[in-house]
Amino acid sequence: MPSAENPETAQNAEPTEAASDAVTAPDAGAAPADETPAGIASQDWATASATPQYRAAVVDLLGALAYGELAAFERLAEDAKMAPTLADKAELAKMASAEFHHFERLRDRLAAIEAEPTAAMEPFAKGVDDFHRQTAPSDWLEGLVKAYVGDSIASDFYREVATHLDADTRALVLGVLDDTGHGNFAVEKVRAAIEADPRVGGRLALWARRLMGEALSQAQRVVAERDALSTMLVGGVDGMAAGFDLAAVGEMFTRITKAHTKRMAALGLAA
Repeated sequence: MPSAENPETAQNAEPTEAASDAVTAPDAGAAPADETPAGIASQDWATASATPQYRAAVVDLLGALAYGELAAFERLAEDAKMAPTLADKAELAKMASAEFHHFERLRDRLAAIEAEPTAAMEPFAKGVDDFHRQTAPSDWLEGLVKAYVGDSIASDFYREVATHLDADTRALVLGVLDDTGHGNFAVEKVRAAIEADPRVGGRLALWARRLMGEALSQAQRVVAERDALSTMLVGGVDGMAAGFDLAAVGEMFTRITKAHTKRMAALGLAA
């Protein structure tokens, strides 16, 4: 990790090809897509959900995602109050609206599979709320970095999980993780601020590193605190090879970390 004492070294560089990819490819941290689905990943929901433990894991996953989207909507709407211009305020409001539509899709899916949406979200509310309290931005730029870096880490994690879901649930999860436009917007605004005052970069680099640690810890807690979800991810369900083995868990977090480094470069910040 580069020293925080000289963060401007990487901040003022022009965006590299890898940095550009981090903005335009939201699945930069996802597992390789060329592997043939096996086990539950090769099934549809009707078949896979016949296994009670798998169904419980999916309800947990959709509940966690749904509350995360609802909280993202609330946070973006709040961050819009710090926007320096009316155009910036409108852009954040648009993104908040997209997050709420994602929430609605997840809520409706939970209802469709006969799971009560509020009950499915409730176990995750405190953890998500605690994360946002611990990482409350102090200004407009910190809010942009949080939305770009913090949300992207969470999205990378859920994309990794999606590779082990049935085809119907996988399509839904990947759909609600679509970029809301925040990536390019955040990169443009943050790089412009650093160009205007390079000292800003040091503060934002430290902030982004803190977000990285907090976001990874939150992702790990989501899995560890729910037995059905952790069993699906780490051990599979009923021998159907749905999950990661322990070595794959380490590889997953390595991919997420690499994607984070690319995003930091896109912002003009030292990882």
